[in-house]
Amino acid sequence: MSVRQELLDAIVTPGVFDRPYPDLQSKQLEAARALFAERKEQIGLLRRRAQDAGVTEIASLADLVPLLFAHTAYKSYPQSFIDQGRWDRMGQWLQTLSVDRTDNVDVSGVRDVDDWIHRLREAGHMVLATSGSSGKCSFLNHTRGDSAMKRRHASVAVGWPFVRGAQDRACFFLGPSEGPNSAIEAAQNNAANFGRPGDIHFLTDEPLLMSDISRAAALRTRMAEGTVTPGEIEAFEADSRAKAARMDAALDAMTEKILARRHEPIYLTGLWAQHMMIIARARKLGVGDGEFHPQSVISAGGGVKGVALPEDYKEQVARFYGDVIRPTAYGMTEMAQMMPRCEHMRYHRPPGLIWLLLDAAGERLLSAEDGHNGIVEGRFGFLDLLYEGRWGGLISGDKVSIDFAPECPCGRPGPTILDTITRFSQSGDDHIGCAGTIDSYIRSSLTS
Repeated sequence: MSVRQELLDAIVTPGVFDRPYPDLQSKQLEAARALFAERKEQIGLLRRRAQDAGVTEIASLADLVPLLFAHTAYKSYPQSFIDQGRWDRMGQWLQTLSVDRTDNVDVSGVRDVDDWIHRLREAGHMVLATSGSSGKCSFLNHTRGDSAMKRRHASVAVGWPFVRGAQDRACFFLGPSEGPNSAIEAAQNNAANFGRPGDIHFLTDEPLLMSDISRAAALRTRMAEGTVTPGEIEAFEADSRAKAARMDAALDAMTEKILARRHEPIYLTGLWAQHMMIIARARKLGVGDGEFHPQSVISAGGGVKGVALPEDYKEQVARFYGDVIRPTAYGMTEMAQMMPRCEHMRYHRPPGLIWLLLDAAGERLLSAEDGHNGIVEGRFGFLDLLYEGRWGGLISGDKVSIDFAPECPCGRPGPTILDTITRFSQSGDDHIGCAGTIDSYIRSSLTS
């Protein structure tokens, strides 16, 4: 067994987050060295990055820094390829970011981006897509094996250390059941890990279509430019109103089911605005705060752009659900292995995820010596060792504080990430991510 596989398999060993992992730093370096040696021969962009940086091998974790991709790498194709239906050229572009060949996928008869994604998935490329405010999609490739490994990881990380997935509870997901989006993938994984067969509920079976979200974003851009016609706006708004009515009716029906099951352990996840709508309905039915079973797993995120919410909406949601509203992990679309949060509001690292804390410019690796009392603030980067379909190194826009102390206040081993994660201000950064894509799907709003 390779060291890399050993680190990945550690997630299913008892107490993986509760005890120190022997020789973790040296094993992560060894795994990174072997993975880079393999991937640089397979992935064109990584090979070019290594050549430009003069990196021939990974002698230290600092050597990984110039090899980290920005999220923009995954939408670096010319928009004209999609506008003109050049799906063969899109396959060639995706090939530069992928391990297995994508330029030989049959694209005859492909009508739009959703067709293209479907063809890729049929060929074993389990592409995930997100959309920014410009409407241009990011495409992140991975394999069916990656998908299975992600589900295995989630079975341990989601809910830790409070609950463990056991396929024994009702699950409610306030979004679509199908679509090439990481939030939907996570919901499907959590349904498989936590859901009682026959008791898994999605808001709708209308699939998320990236072409619809991109068209809405393009229309917003044309409105700003003054090139859209009144008829186009009227047609879009009519479609949006009809969809919003369907989503509102579906949420009303699901709210009734959720409230009826509040005294038993459930799994519930949705957007902040959706949770506020559930609260409003609960108040009309006389349901008060804190009536949900303490072993429930309830999470919220996204869903606030262009929505009028009270300033204390997070506090209201927390009071309503009681001591169960908890973001169960820190992660992102580009990351396979989530970092669960302990009772002391610290995020813990799985052995197969290499943390790379960088300076604000993303050019220098930071260590405990760069902070105060071992706590260092910087830009979060990582190498996710899980992926077989692509390079797992990324530099993010997240500002995090890492406590390099060997022990967390919860008594488990460190280092840990503090629950103070924010975004670096990035002019022109239109990266929305999975929650924003789901939000766009549900509301289809013209607001910016």
